[in-house]
Amino acid sequence: MKYLNAANQDFQALNRSLRTQKQPCTLQNCCGQRFLAAGMSQIELTIEGVPGNALGAYLNGGSITVCGNAQDAVGDTMNEGEITVHGNIGDAAGYAMRGGAIFVKGNAGYRAGIHMKAYRDKVPVMVIGGRAGSFLGEYQAGGVIVVLGLHDDSKPIVGNFPCTGMHGGKVFLRGEMDGVRFPKGVHVDAASEAELAGIRPLLQRYCAKFGVSQEALTGVPFFVVTPDSANPFRQLYAAN
Repeated sequence: MKYLNAANQDFQALNRSLRTQKQPCTLQNCCGQRFLAAGMSQIELTIEGVPGNALGAYLNGGSITVCGNAQDAVGDTMNEGEITVHGNIGDAAGYAMRGGAIFVKGNAGYRAGIHMKAYRDKVPVMVIGGRAGSFLGEYQAGGVIVVLGLHDDSKPIVGNFPCTGMHGGKVFLRGEMDGVRFPKGVHVDAASEAELAGIRPLLQRYCAKFGVSQEALTGVPFFVVTPDSANPFRQLYAAN
Protein backbone atom coordinates (compact mmCIF):
# COMPACT_ATOMS: atom_id res chain seq x y z
CA MET A 1 0.00 0.00 0.00
CA LYS A 2 1.32 3.42 -1.01
CA TYR A 3 0.51 6.45 1.18
CA LEU A 4 0.33 9.99 -0.18
CA ASN A 5 -0.09 13.11 1.93
CA ALA A 6 -2.57 15.52 0.34
CA ALA A 7 -1.93 18.34 2.80
CA ASN A 8 -1.02 21.60 1.05
CA GLN A 9 -1.17 20.03 -2.42
CA ASP A 10 -3.54 21.05 -5.17
CA PHE A 11 -5.49 18.57 -7.28
CA GLN A 12 -3.13 18.79 -10.25
CA ALA A 13 -0.13 17.72 -8.22
CA LEU A 14 -2.11 14.95 -6.54
CA ASN A 15 -3.43 13.61 -9.83
CA ARG A 16 0.06 13.56 -11.31
CA SER A 17 1.14 11.41 -8.38
CA LEU A 18 -1.90 9.15 -8.63
CA ARG A 19 -1.31 8.46 -12.32
CA THR A 20 2.10 6.99 -11.56
CA GLN A 21 0.84 4.53 -8.94
CA LYS A 22 0.99 0.85 -9.84
CA GLN A 23 -0.32 -0.39 -6.50
CA PRO A 24 -3.22 0.41 -4.13
CA CYS A 25 -2.87 3.91 -2.76
CA THR A 26 -4.22 5.77 0.29
CA LEU A 27 -4.54 9.54 0.06
CA GLN A 28 -4.31 11.05 3.54
CA ASN A 29 -5.32 14.49 4.85
CA CYS A 30 -7.53 15.25 1.86
CA CYS A 31 -9.30 18.58 2.25
CA GLY A 32 -11.50 19.68 -0.62
CA GLN A 33 -9.22 19.01 -3.60
CA ARG A 34 -11.40 18.75 -6.71
CA PHE A 35 -11.25 16.38 -9.69
CA LEU A 36 -9.32 13.66 -7.87
CA ALA A 37 -8.76 10.58 -10.07
CA ALA A 38 -10.59 12.28 -12.94
CA GLY A 39 -10.41 10.24 -16.14
CA MET A 40 -8.32 7.48 -14.59
CA SER A 41 -8.88 3.79 -15.24
CA GLN A 42 -6.43 1.52 -13.42
CA ILE A 43 -6.57 2.85 -9.90
CA GLU A 44 -7.33 1.47 -6.44
CA LEU A 45 -7.62 4.55 -4.25
CA THR A 46 -8.67 5.08 -0.64
CA ILE A 47 -9.26 8.64 0.54
CA GLU A 48 -8.98 9.77 4.15
CA GLY A 49 -10.54 13.19 4.60
CA VAL A 50 -13.07 14.99 2.41
CA PRO A 51 -12.50 15.11 -1.36
CA GLY A 52 -13.81 18.10 -3.28
CA ASN A 53 -16.23 18.32 -6.19
CA ALA A 54 -16.13 15.93 -9.15
CA LEU A 55 -14.35 13.05 -7.44
CA GLY A 56 -13.87 10.32 -10.03
CA ALA A 57 -15.23 12.41 -12.88
CA TYR A 58 -14.97 10.48 -16.16
CA LEU A 59 -13.69 7.46 -14.23
CA ASN A 60 -13.02 4.63 -16.64
CA GLY A 61 -12.31 1.75 -14.28
CA GLY A 62 -10.75 0.86 -10.95
CA SER A 63 -12.13 1.71 -7.54
CA ILE A 64 -12.29 4.69 -5.19
CA THR A 65 -13.22 4.41 -1.52
CA VAL A 66 -13.91 7.47 0.64
CA CYS A 67 -13.69 6.84 4.36
CA GLY A 68 -16.02 9.75 5.22
CA ASN A 69 -18.10 12.29 3.32
CA ALA A 70 -17.68 13.57 -0.24
CA GLN A 71 -18.78 16.81 -1.88
CA ASP A 72 -20.75 17.49 -5.08
CA ALA A 73 -20.70 15.74 -8.46
CA VAL A 74 -19.19 12.44 -7.32
CA GLY A 75 -18.74 10.21 -10.40
CA ASP A 76 -19.62 12.96 -12.89
CA THR A 77 -19.93 11.25 -16.31
CA MET A 78 -18.15 8.12 -15.08
CA ASN A 79 -17.94 5.29 -17.57
CA GLU A 80 -16.74 2.28 -15.56
CA GLY A 81 -15.41 1.44 -12.12
CA GLU A 82 -16.79 1.80 -8.62
CA ILE A 83 -16.97 4.60 -6.05
CA THR A 84 -17.81 3.80 -2.42
CA VAL A 85 -18.51 6.56 0.11
CA HIS A 86 -18.69 5.68 3.81
CA GLY A 87 -20.61 8.84 4.64
CA ASN A 88 -22.83 11.35 2.82
CA ILE A 89 -22.45 12.93 -0.60
CA GLY A 90 -23.39 16.36 -1.90
CA ASP A 91 -25.48 17.38 -4.90
CA ALA A 92 -25.54 15.99 -8.45
CA ALA A 93 -23.83 12.68 -7.69
CA GLY A 94 -23.58 10.49 -10.77
CA TYR A 95 -24.30 13.37 -13.14
CA ALA A 96 -24.64 11.85 -16.63
CA MET A 97 -22.93 8.63 -15.52
CA ARG A 98 -23.12 5.97 -18.21
CA GLY A 99 -21.52 3.00 -16.48
CA GLY A 100 -20.03 1.80 -13.24
CA ALA A 101 -21.45 1.96 -9.72
CA ILE A 102 -21.69 4.40 -6.82
CA PHE A 103 -22.46 3.14 -3.31
CA VAL A 104 -23.22 5.65 -0.55
CA LYS A 105 -23.67 4.60 3.05
CA GLY A 106 -25.55 7.77 4.05
CA ASN A 107 -27.57 10.50 2.36
CA ALA A 108 -27.32 12.21 -1.01
CA GLY A 109 -28.04 15.85 -1.81
CA TYR A 110 -30.14 17.30 -4.62
CA ARG A 111 -30.26 15.92 -8.17
CA ALA A 112 -28.53 12.59 -7.59
CA GLY A 113 -28.50 10.63 -10.83
CA ILE A 114 -29.41 13.61 -13.01
CA HIS A 115 -29.04 12.67 -16.70
CA MET A 116 -27.95 9.13 -15.80
CA LYS A 117 -27.99 7.02 -18.96
CA ALA A 118 -27.26 3.53 -20.25
CA TYR A 119 -25.32 2.61 -23.39
CA ARG A 120 -25.26 -0.85 -24.99
CA ASP A 121 -24.15 -3.25 -22.24
CA LYS A 122 -23.36 -0.49 -19.75
CA VAL A 123 -25.98 -0.04 -17.01
CA PRO A 124 -24.88 2.45 -14.34
CA VAL A 125 -26.11 1.93 -10.80
CA MET A 126 -26.30 4.07 -7.68
CA VAL A 127 -27.28 2.80 -4.23
CA ILE A 128 -27.98 5.41 -1.54
CA GLY A 129 -28.36 4.05 1.96
CA GLY A 130 -30.10 7.02 3.54
CA ARG A 131 -32.35 9.56 1.86
CA ALA A 132 -31.98 11.65 -1.31
CA GLY A 133 -32.73 15.31 -1.84
CA SER A 134 -35.14 16.83 -4.35
CA PHE A 135 -35.02 16.08 -8.08
CA LEU A 136 -33.59 12.60 -7.69
CA GLY A 137 -33.16 11.02 -11.14
CA GLU A 138 -33.97 14.24 -12.97
CA TYR A 139 -34.00 13.60 -16.75
CA GLN A 140 -32.86 10.03 -16.11
CA ALA A 141 -32.43 8.14 -19.39
CA GLY A 142 -31.19 4.76 -18.12
CA GLY A 143 -29.57 2.88 -15.30
CA VAL A 144 -30.79 1.99 -11.82
CA ILE A 145 -31.01 4.11 -8.68
CA VAL A 146 -31.86 2.52 -5.32
CA VAL A 147 -32.63 4.55 -2.19
CA LEU A 148 -32.92 2.50 0.99
CA GLY A 149 -34.14 5.03 3.54
CA LEU A 150 -31.86 3.87 6.35
CA HIS A 151 -31.77 7.38 7.82
CA ASP A 152 -32.69 8.29 11.36
CA ASP A 153 -34.69 11.47 10.80
CA SER A 154 -38.36 12.05 10.17
CA LYS A 155 -37.99 13.31 6.60
CA PRO A 156 -39.34 11.37 3.59
CA ILE A 157 -36.99 9.03 1.77
CA VAL A 158 -36.70 11.53 -1.10
CA GLY A 159 -37.33 15.26 -1.48
CA ASN A 160 -39.67 16.98 -3.89
CA PHE A 161 -40.19 16.20 -7.58
CA PRO A 162 -38.18 12.99 -7.96
CA CYS A 163 -37.75 11.74 -11.54
CA THR A 164 -38.76 15.00 -13.20
CA GLY A 165 -38.33 14.56 -16.96
CA MET A 166 -37.49 10.88 -16.56
CA HIS A 167 -37.56 8.95 -19.83
CA GLY A 168 -35.58 5.77 -19.09
CA GLY A 169 -34.17 3.61 -16.34
CA LYS A 170 -35.66 2.75 -12.95
CA VAL A 171 -35.65 4.22 -9.46
CA PHE A 172 -36.31 1.94 -6.49
CA LEU A 173 -37.46 3.53 -3.24
CA ARG A 174 -37.75 1.52 -0.02
CA GLY A 175 -40.58 2.48 2.31
CA GLU A 176 -43.94 4.15 2.09
CA MET A 177 -44.32 7.04 -0.33
CA ASP A 178 -46.53 9.19 1.89
CA GLY A 179 -45.64 12.83 1.42
CA VAL A 180 -43.50 12.31 -1.70
CA ARG A 181 -44.56 14.56 -4.59
CA PHE A 182 -44.01 12.88 -7.95
CA PRO A 183 -44.36 14.83 -11.21
CA LYS A 184 -46.53 13.84 -14.11
CA GLY A 185 -45.01 11.47 -16.65
CA VAL A 186 -43.90 8.67 -14.32
CA HIS A 187 -45.46 5.52 -12.89
CA VAL A 188 -45.00 4.61 -9.23
CA ASP A 189 -45.77 0.95 -8.49
CA ALA A 190 -44.99 -1.69 -5.92
CA ALA A 191 -41.86 -3.50 -7.09
CA SER A 192 -42.53 -6.97 -8.46
CA GLU A 193 -40.68 -10.10 -7.33
CA ALA A 194 -38.79 -10.11 -10.61
CA GLU A 195 -37.74 -6.47 -10.15
CA LEU A 196 -36.63 -7.14 -6.57
CA ALA A 197 -34.62 -10.13 -7.74
CA GLY A 198 -32.89 -7.84 -10.22
CA ILE A 199 -31.64 -5.45 -7.53
CA ARG A 200 -30.88 -8.09 -4.90
CA PRO A 201 -27.18 -8.33 -5.90
CA LEU A 202 -26.90 -4.56 -5.42
CA LEU A 203 -28.45 -4.81 -1.96
CA GLN A 204 -26.05 -7.61 -1.06
CA ARG A 205 -23.09 -5.54 -2.20
CA TYR A 206 -24.31 -2.55 -0.19
CA CYS A 207 -24.70 -4.64 2.96
CA ALA A 208 -21.28 -6.25 2.54
CA LYS A 209 -19.55 -2.91 2.00
CA PHE A 210 -21.05 -1.12 4.97
CA GLY A 211 -21.64 -3.91 7.45
CA VAL A 212 -25.43 -3.71 7.24
CA SER A 213 -27.50 -6.81 7.93
CA GLN A 214 -29.56 -7.91 4.96
CA GLU A 215 -32.40 -8.59 7.39
CA ALA A 216 -32.48 -4.83 8.08
CA LEU A 217 -33.83 -4.33 4.56
CA THR A 218 -36.68 -6.79 4.90
CA GLY A 219 -40.23 -6.12 6.03
CA VAL A 220 -40.47 -2.78 4.25
CA PRO A 221 -41.93 -2.50 0.73
CA PHE A 222 -40.02 -1.30 -2.31
CA PHE A 223 -41.61 0.92 -4.91
CA VAL A 224 -40.30 1.36 -8.43
CA VAL A 225 -40.57 4.53 -10.51
CA THR A 226 -40.54 4.19 -14.29
CA PRO A 227 -41.27 6.66 -17.08
CA ASP A 228 -44.65 6.84 -18.75
CA SER A 229 -44.32 5.39 -22.25
CA ALA A 230 -46.04 8.51 -23.55
CA ASN A 231 -43.56 10.79 -21.81
CA PRO A 232 -42.82 13.60 -24.30
CA PHE A 233 -39.20 13.91 -23.14
CA ARG A 234 -38.40 10.50 -24.61
CA GLN A 235 -38.59 11.67 -28.21
CA LEU A 236 -35.88 14.27 -27.61
CA TYR A 237 -33.14 11.63 -27.17
CA ALA A 238 -31.55 9.41 -29.80
CA ALA A 239 -30.91 6.44 -27.51
CA ASN A 240 -34.15 5.25 -25.91
